Amino acid sequence: MQSSLFLDFGPLVRARFLERPHRFSVRCRLEDGGETVEAHLADPGRLQELLVPDALLFLSPADNPARKTKWSAVLVESSQSVLVSLRSALVNELVSAALRAKAVTELASWDLVRSEFPHGGSRFDFLLAREGGERLLLEVKSCSLVEDGLAMFPDAVTARGTKHLQELAELQAEGAFQAAVLFVVQRSDARAFRPAVHIDPRFAAALRLAGQAGVRVLAYNCRVEEKGISWGHQLPVQLS
Repeated sequence: MQSSLFLDFGPLVRARFLERPHRFSVRCRLEDGGETVEAHLADPGRLQELLVPDALLFLSPADNPARKTKWSAVLVESSQSVLVSLRSALVNELVSAALRAKAVTELASWDLVRSEFPHGGSRFDFLLAREGGERLLLEVKSCSLVEDGLAMFPDAVTARGTKHLQELAELQAEGAFQAAVLFVVQRSDARAFRPAVHIDPRFAAALRLAGQAGVRVLAYNCRVEEKGISWGHQLPVQLS
């Protein structure tokens, strides 16, 4: 059943991946007609295990006809024939809907106050509150890397992500805010989550320390289809 926890992709066109000229674009060949086109890529991750030669991509036409790239990359099919969302910004929209619907079980007692909450020179994805005046800062991370059913983040070194975790741990320790980080896996084949220590050991260490400091570490997957993406279910988190 489609609901507020489902985001429709609209009509998509199939293409085959050729190359990634730079971080935010891909060149691909349309399956219908064989034309070579460039598409905007909103996911800044490395995506090395996904963007392989001849990988199946799903493109949507650009909303702005004046934009340089006439297409946007929406999905890619993994080597395991699993559809993976390439629109990392979608997760905040999906999480906002999930928070309002109380679909994040661990945060069901909290109410969403606002998104993009500025504090101490940083900006956190969501501010939540509950009776008694308690406040909680929630940071959301989009995850697309899965190996043998294990979702991992990040897929490239992220100094910014490590800084966010350190700030959340400090705020949790100070007591003015509670804190949480939510990893949203934009594919359906993950059975558990852990930090990608082999890619970014500093981030993995910061996540473990944040968890020890009382920061909630949560992970959920998504159901991804050609027609859209919907909120999935909670995943076990492995920090040790």
